[in-house]
Amino acid sequence: MIEIRKSLPSDAEGILECCRRVGGETDNLTFGAEGVPFTVEQERAYLESILQSNNQFYLVAVVDGEIVGTGVYSGFSKPRLAHRGEISLSVRKAHWGRHIGTRLLDELLRFAREEAKAELVSLEVRSDNPRAIGLYKKFGFVTVGTFPGYMKIGGQDVSCDTMVLHL
Repeated sequence: MIEIRKSLPSDAEGILECCRRVGGETDNLTFGAEGVPFTVEQERAYLESILQSNNQFYLVAVVDGEIVGTGVYSGFSKPRLAHRGEISLSVRKAHWGRHIGTRLLDELLRFAREEAKAELVSLEVRSDNPRAIGLYKKFGFVTVGTFPGYMKIGGQDVSCDTMVLHL
């Protein structure tokens, strides 16, 4: 059974481990096997701050007690950007095809609409990742541009598309 739920500060270690593992399984993310550059204490403090926010939302996908995916909605606090938010998703490769990304994205967009009161949501995705692009298009995201050399992996430039959804 796959549980999708709001993250808790006690999830910090599991989230960091999930990031290290998913980062080592795919080159689709902005980080590799090193994961994200936070200590458990820093991640715990970040997750605690999100619980107090009305424009930040962090979800985890849990299978058999292990965090296997994450979904994050980050709203902007500057008045001129407050109508916007950004989304990021990651799912362990062993769990691709189980609709975890769909469930995470559905819940993130619900939060964006109903709680953050966002009008526009954006994300970046590798231009050569048709699986993820297909998921985003299913929800109505459209590509508004391509950023050549957005990432550099193994000395190679990797382009990413910016996709936007008007809520």
